[in-house]
Amino acid sequence: MRDVAAAAGVSTQTVSRVINDHPHIRPETRDRVVAAMAELGYRVNNAARALGTATTRTIGVIASDTDLYGPAAGIGALERAARSAGRWIATAYADGADAASVAAAADHLLAQGVDGIVVVAPHTAALDALASADPGVPVVTLHARVEAADGTGEPDRGAAGAALAVEHLVDAGHRRIAQLAGPAAWLEAVARDVGAESALAARGLELTARWRGDWSAGSGSALAHEIAGALDADDGPTAVVVANDQMALGLISGLAQLGVSVPRDVSIVGFDDHPDAAFYLPSLTTVRLDVAGEAWRCVRVLLGDEHPPQPAAPQLVVRASTRPV
Repeated sequence: MRDVAAAAGVSTQTVSRVINDHPHIRPETRDRVVAAMAELGYRVNNAARALGTATTRTIGVIASDTDLYGPAAGIGALERAARSAGRWIATAYADGADAASVAAAADHLLAQGVDGIVVVAPHTAALDALASADPGVPVVTLHARVEAADGTGEPDRGAAGAALAVEHLVDAGHRRIAQLAGPAAWLEAVARDVGAESALAARGLELTARWRGDWSAGSGSALAHEIAGALDADDGPTAVVVANDQMALGLISGLAQLGVSVPRDVSIVGFDDHPDAAFYLPSLTTVRLDVAGEAWRCVRVLLGDEHPPQPAAPQLVVRASTRPV
């Protein structure tokens, strides 16, 4: 730091302020210090800085099920949001349904001195394990919300998105609507269940049937025979709300093999707006979440922002997999 200060013609305190993003540094001074750092090949030693500032400028991420689109997209968005805030992420992978695995991942991150933890793809067991571990740093979940004991707090955007899907179908004349839900242990799956049920109740309706998959296209395909059988009943569903696009893809494929056409015989709505959703056959009507905005909210919460920016509201993307009754 003394070498950088001498090259830039400033004090070592000014160099320290530039490194730590102090807001009251003149732009020309900052540019001069940054140029000197580049010329001298200076890099910040995070371990040394942690000793002096009690912060590593690193955000921990506990992630599970990263072979699924939603968690993978969330991790990418968190990386970009953290870098925009001058931070880095350290990711520990865990089996989200195994409390011991989650606790071990948290211990690993805490040993690195992370300034906070984001939980991606949270399971009930994961949050219980973190609460028991008492990490001593802020913890926030991506997407899923945990209501306060008094029932207050922000509405879950997963629930709001599922409600959009149901309202679209009801407005199109559907009255018998079923759901292909995600695993009950996932907070996001529960939120989407609640959103769908609440939207139906608001219209004086209730779910015709519910099946549960594991988020994969394979589980959607495996349930196609059972769902096709339900469609044949006189009171069978005319539409299915699916908790993610991957299961919707599998369901559409499985139904096609049984001679069931989407949307001629049944309308289907997915969730996530997977990058390939527009290229399904038929193209998939789905719900898009503001993943980038959600990641930025998480980062700002961990940085102590009492009024963090909120993500955009969920958006319904209407394509060819739904039609009016």
